[in-house]
Formats: sequence, C-alpha cells, structure tokens
Amino acid sequence: MPSSFDEKIRQAIPAEFHMISGSHDKQTSADVSNVGQFRLPDPAGRAGGACTSALLKVLYRDGMGTYVETLRKMRQVLVRDMGFSQVPQLTSSRMIDVNKPMHIVPPQCSHGRRRAVLIGINYTGQQGQLSGCHHDAMNIKKYLIDVQKFNESEMLILMDDGKHHSPTKRNIEDAFRRITEYSQAGDVVFVHYSGHGGRVRDYSGDEEDGYDETLIPVDFKTAGQIIDDDILKMLVKPMRAGVHVTVLMDCCHSGTVLDLPYRFSADDSQMHVDQGFKMQSLGMGAQVAIGCCLFMLLESLLDG
Repeated sequence: MPSSFDEKIRQAIPAEFHMISGSHDKQTSADVSNVGQFRLPDPAGRAGGACTSALLKVLYRDGMGTYVETLRKMRQVLVRDMGFSQVPQLTSSRMIDVNKPMHIVPPQCSHGRRRAVLIGINYTGQQGQLSGCHHDAMNIKKYLIDVQKFNESEMLILMDDGKHHSPTKRNIEDAFRRITEYSQAGDVVFVHYSGHGGRVRDYSGDEEDGYDETLIPVDFKTAGQIIDDDILKMLVKPMRAGVHVTVLMDCCHSGTVLDLPYRFSADDSQMHVDQGFKMQSLGMGAQVAIGCCLFMLLESLLDG
C-alpha cells in the first residue's frame, strides 16, 4: 500500500519516469563552480557513451530482463569488456519492484503513441571533443525502431552534425517542453542523451552535495548549461499521468540529473528512497519535507 510519501510524489510527478544512468553524480571529471570559466573535460580517448553501448549489448544479447539483471549485466560489460569502473543505476518516480521485468513499452501502453528525443553531442572543433555520441543516438534510434517498434516520424533527433537540429540549449529545452505537451495517458516516451555532463554550485539549497547536475549543450559557452532543476520543471513535472517515460543519460554526473526520489544501483538488492532527495526540489513545503525525512528514517530502521 502506497505511503503518504509515495502519494505526495505521485501528486508532484504524475508520470512514471525511469532513468538509467552510467554513473553516480561524483563518479567522473572535475567539479564546476564557475560556468563562465568552464571548459569541457578531456575525453581521454573516449569514443562514445559506454553506458549506451553496454545497455544495447545487453538488450540485443539477452532481451528485456529485470532491472536487477539488466543493470548488473551492464556493469559486467562495462568492467570486463570496456575497463570502466562505473556503477549503472536506476532512478525512478515510483517505488518499483526491480526484480520484475523492465519495460520500455509496458503492456498498458501497447496501443499508445511512441515518441523519442535523441540527443548526441560530439562538440566538434571544441576542446573536449567526443567522437561517438552521434553513433550512440543512431544506435538507440535503430534499437527503438527495430525492437520497440517506434516510428522515425515520432522521433526528434538533435546532433551537431550539420544534418539534424543542432543540440543547442534552446533546442534541447524546446524538445523537452514539446514532448510533454504532445504526450497523453497511455503514450510511451524515450529520452536519450549522449554528451558531456557537469556540475555547478547549487544556490537553491535542494542538493545535499551542494551541486546541481547539468547537461552541457553544444553552445554552452554562450548559452550556459541546463541544470537539473530546470529539467525537472520542463520535462519531469509537466508530463501527464499515465505516460511511461524511459530516460537513458550517458554523461558525467548523471546519477540524479532528473531529481527523482527512488534509486537502485547495480550493487543494491532493492530500490530505496534516495537519501539525498529533498522534497523542496519539487516545490513542496517544509511540512512535506519533514514527512519525507521521517519516512526515510523509518525505512532505514525497518531495513536494519
């Protein structure tokens, strides 16, 4: 039976969001505190998104398993085949049983529209240029069409290749707003981002570690970065109830970039309330925030 905390989350985030990311927030390059002085991190020979490649390898090889199976197999691929130490994780707007099958298109949405926003940024000609993020976006596109039966006409692709819409800050934010406007109950949404991610100082007080996680658009030098607080306002909170959303974030500092309340890592046994989550990030009052803290304390005592 849902707790009062769960009900508050359902009120604040009507849609069902599940985000897979390749790393915890602190598991990557240097922190960023001054946006004006920010430089893209050295890719260190990174050709493309390890998280995207690992997930697709598991899905093509083994099909759609449980979240536990999928994330643990992803970690095996990342460590054994790619030599990375990243720990894949799932964050969600709902407390789910991660031992049940994961779905990109759940049965209750089988007759709804299937839309996707796919973003691949190589930062061509810039310091910190990547070389495989376009391939990541195209590989996800092929998987969604071939396996999940998405239509290309329902996909918005943003890439800095001169052929697609450019992944500028304005275009990415517009894509997030548009897909929330179009999506109705029973629809499916898939959002993929492959590029650089960062962190900036949090001035709203809703981040336990003192930093907001960010996506870094191709024009970040002039337009700035896209902070998690704004993604929450543009994409997460406005999405209608009954829409099933899967997000794949393949970038640095991606663990909580959607500010979702529930978390499962590949080295966990079950999903739990994210101990760093703050209700004020959803624009809810102090009374609710206190209730959230009490709920998490009770949960930790019961688990102990």
